[in-house]
Amino acid sequence: MRALDGITVIDFTQVYLGPSCTQLLGDYGADVIKIERPGSGDLSRTSIVDRDGLDNPIFLSINRNKRSVALDTRTEEGKQVIRDLVRDADVVVSNFRSGVMDRLGFGYEACREINPRIIWASGTGFGDQGPYSHKGGQDVIAQAYSGVMWRRSSADLPLSIYPTTLCDYTTGMHLFQGVLMALLARNTTGEGQRVDVTMYDSMLHMQMQEACMQLNRGHEINWAAMPLSGVFETTDGAVCMVGAFKENPLRDISTALELDRDLSLEFPTTEQQFEHRPHLQRIFRERFAANTTDYWIKRLEEQDILSAPVRTMAEALEDEQTVVNRMVLEVEHPTAGPVRMLDAPIRLSATPAEVRRVPPRLGEHGAEVLAEHGYTEDAIAALTDKGVLR
Repeated sequence: MRALDGITVIDFTQVYLGPSCTQLLGDYGADVIKIERPGSGDLSRTSIVDRDGLDNPIFLSINRNKRSVALDTRTEEGKQVIRDLVRDADVVVSNFRSGVMDRLGFGYEACREINPRIIWASGTGFGDQGPYSHKGGQDVIAQAYSGVMWRRSSADLPLSIYPTTLCDYTTGMHLFQGVLMALLARNTTGEGQRVDVTMYDSMLHMQMQEACMQLNRGHEINWAAMPLSGVFETTDGAVCMVGAFKENPLRDISTALELDRDLSLEFPTTEQQFEHRPHLQRIFRERFAANTTDYWIKRLEEQDILSAPVRTMAEALEDEQTVVNRMVLEVEHPTAGPVRMLDAPIRLSATPAEVRRVPPRLGEHGAEVLAEHGYTEDAIAALTDKGVLR
C-alpha cells in the first residue's frame, strides 16, 4: 500500500515548481500523467545542453513516477483527450502564467464542469489579480520582489541571487500541501476545490519572523548579520559558526578560538555586540585563518558552539549522513543508463515513498494511457497519424 494509491493526477507542469510537487505525489503512489508538448516537452528537457538531450539530469531529477503523454492541446482532438482524462482524474496541476489554463480551455470552472470532484491546483508567480498578475513566475524574480534578495550578511556586500531554486521548491511544497489538504477535505464533502499558491506569497510566508518584526516594530531582523555568527575561511576550507542559544556564547567563542582575552567582558550585551559586529567579525576571521577546518570544528564543539564545515555539493552527496539517511538512490533509465538522484525526504513508516517508474521519455506512455481511458487501437492510431499524439 502507498499513501496516494488510487489518486490520478493530470500534470501540466514544467520546469521546477510544479514538477517538484507532482513528483512527490507520484513518489507516494499517485498515478501522474504528464502532458507534454510534442517534439520538445517540458522546458527542463531543453534547458541545458547535455549528452542525454531530452533526458538530461535536470529533467530526470524531478520527473520520476510519471507517465508522459505528448499531446497537441491546440487541436480539438487534443482538447477532447484532456477532457476524457479530467473526467476520470482526481487532480489537475499546472504552473503556467496566470490565465493560460483558461485560454487552453482547462481552467477551474471548465474542469469542474467535467468533474465536480476534481481538485484543480495552480502555482503561479503572483496570482490572478494585482499589478504583477500578468508577469511570469520565475525563481530569481520572486527572490527580488519578496525582499529575500535584499538581505545579506553585510551591507557592503553586493546584492546577489540565491544559488539554488529556493522559491520554486518552497512554492512547489506549498502546492503539494494544498493538494493533500484538498484531497482530505473531499473525503468529507465529496466535492473538489481550487488550490492556488504563488511564488510571491510563499516567499513572504517563508519570512514570517522577519515580516512580523517589520510590521510591528518597524525594523529589520537579519539572521545572516548576527554578530556572533558567520562563515569564516580556514587554511583549508571554511567554517560556519552560530554563536547563539547559550547564556554567554561570546565567552565560549573566545575560549574556542584561543584568544588572549574574554571578549564578552568587553562586549557583555547583545546591543554592544551588534554595535561592534565589524570588529568582532574581523577578530574571528583572523583566528579562523590561522588553522584548519577540522581543528576549529573540534575546538568549537568542545565549547558546545554550533558549527559545521562548509561543504561543496559533491562532498555533501558523499557524506556518511547522506548515506545513512538513504537520500541518494539509483535507477536504471532506458536511454540515460544508471541515474543517481535524491530520494523523497519525507519518511513514512507504513506507506513510504517508492520509485515505481523511472522518469519518462517524451511521449512514452501516450498509447498506454489513452487505452486505459477507453480509446481503441484505431482511435489511438488516428490521433497519431494526425500528429495530435506523438
